[in-house]
Amino acid sequence: MLDHLIRSATVVDGTGAPAYVADVGIRDGRIALIAAPGTVAEEARTSEDASGIVLAPGFVDPHTHYDAQLFWDPYATPSMNHGVTTVAGGNCGFTLAPLNPDRPEDADYTRRMMSKVEGMSLVALEDGAPWNWHTFGEYLDALEGRIAVNAGFMVGHCALRRHVMGPDAVGGQPTPGQLDEMLRLFHDAMDAGAWGLSTTQSSTHSDGDGHPVASRHAKPEELLALSRAVAEHEGTQLEAIVAGCLDQFADEEIDLFVEMTTVAGRPLNWNVLTIDASVPERVPRQLIPSERARESGGRIVALTMPILTPMNMSLGTFCALNLIPGWGEILSLPVAERIERLRDPGVRAQMLCRANSKEAGVFRRLANFGRYVIGDTYSKENEGLSGRVVKDIAAERGQDAFQCLVDICANDQLRTVLWPMPTDNDPASWELRKQTWQHEDVMLGGSDAGAHLDRMCGAPYTTRFIGDCLRGRRLVGLEEAVKMLTDDPARLFGLRERGRVQEGFHADLVLFDPQRIEAGPATLVHDLPGDSPRLDAKAIGIVSVRVNGVETIRDDQVTGAVPGTVLRSGRDTRTVSTK
Repeated sequence: MLDHLIRSATVVDGTGAPAYVADVGIRDGRIALIAAPGTVAEEARTSEDASGIVLAPGFVDPHTHYDAQLFWDPYATPSMNHGVTTVAGGNCGFTLAPLNPDRPEDADYTRRMMSKVEGMSLVALEDGAPWNWHTFGEYLDALEGRIAVNAGFMVGHCALRRHVMGPDAVGGQPTPGQLDEMLRLFHDAMDAGAWGLSTTQSSTHSDGDGHPVASRHAKPEELLALSRAVAEHEGTQLEAIVAGCLDQFADEEIDLFVEMTTVAGRPLNWNVLTIDASVPERVPRQLIPSERARESGGRIVALTMPILTPMNMSLGTFCALNLIPGWGEILSLPVAERIERLRDPGVRAQMLCRANSKEAGVFRRLANFGRYVIGDTYSKENEGLSGRVVKDIAAERGQDAFQCLVDICANDQLRTVLWPMPTDNDPASWELRKQTWQHEDVMLGGSDAGAHLDRMCGAPYTTRFIGDCLRGRRLVGLEEAVKMLTDDPARLFGLRERGRVQEGFHADLVLFDPQRIEAGPATLVHDLPGDSPRLDAKAIGIVSVRVNGVETIRDDQVTGAVPGTVLRSGRDTRTVSTK
């Protein structure tokens, strides 16, 4: 007997093949049969009519930070609401394990680092996770059996360094013995099912004390030693971030990436490739590592987002503006002193100069303050400004845009919410995206779901992208769009029997209405532990989501079931050849 039968669905199977209508039967968590409508003789415990509804593989999000959130939110919301059934975590060098049992204070350091570098609520991190593990395997075991989504995790380089070197991990170099111990821990983690190594050398990543995170101090020899260790384990990967990921790679960064993937014999992915027609030289430069890697026997994959992710800003709390060179020092001052400095014309001129300089990289996009939209305001002086564009307000007041923005924010004691309008929403940029997506080493992803919770909401990229393909720009056909969100990432990670609607595969499935699929606007909700805020977005047109055959979402509501599994390297992933 079938557990469930989906009748007359329009099957988009993830391979890119043309859609077709079929009945799909599920048994014991797998796709048991795919047959012509009305021809299934086997009885089913439950069934549903999916006429006019698309049945696709569950979406695979290749870059998330759900490492902590899954403890208080096993549904990885809002990702699962938007059709995601598998998430890759432990990215950018940051994981919650391993933790040294001889230094209980390391857990506090890790929480403060994650709060700072990934924008997670410190209260939620403290109250929402049990922190009852030391080894990486114990961390994975703590999640097993209690999650609704399938989840695999890289090992964060920062955690490995901290475990072995303690506070010396920031600023120090490991002794030969310490490197050996780091490698032993890493092998243990991969034996337990870790997907491989994640690391960061990005200048934007600082810990809770404001110091460069541990992996930023690693030299190439250390990174290559860890990469070689990856080669000894089945179904493993590399994920890495360097400063050039934000704009254009330096020659030495390209050399490092190519060496890492070559010695590992494993794919390396990085994020995020920003595509903007006003900077035409960026995409060719960022794909040089991929070209060189293929010549050397490796593979380097660039992740890029297929939507423009809305992101709010503030002069009062940590956000992307703090990452502009020279801005962090001013924006970290006490509020009263910060306002005084911001109102100084000379300080503003210097800040604008730094924001528009080459060293600002991709953050130059944030310097056009006339294009900011005013969000929530909190003072009588700012009544009526919400929803208005700064350049219009500045014109009325006879001010330059940055001065106008500072005055508005100062009236609210810097609590004003700011929404920058994207500068790359032009036809030329979208055409360049369409072309770039076709490259063999470019893949959709980079949502950062689970991180930067009160600043951005990248999780709904799946529904927003498909809605745009069906009823918006139509840059990609439906079958290709689904493949880009399912089979492509599943194949990159070597997921076993996932990513396609195919007999024998795990029944990770999403049913959606092609006439309605879309993502609602990002809204601020207070549903984290400690009533902390985050941005959320409703899933429109998602009828049902199933993980391992069990329904987890119906009409944007969770069902209460937790059928997900911790995907472990080797058992659940196979080695992906780079040849």
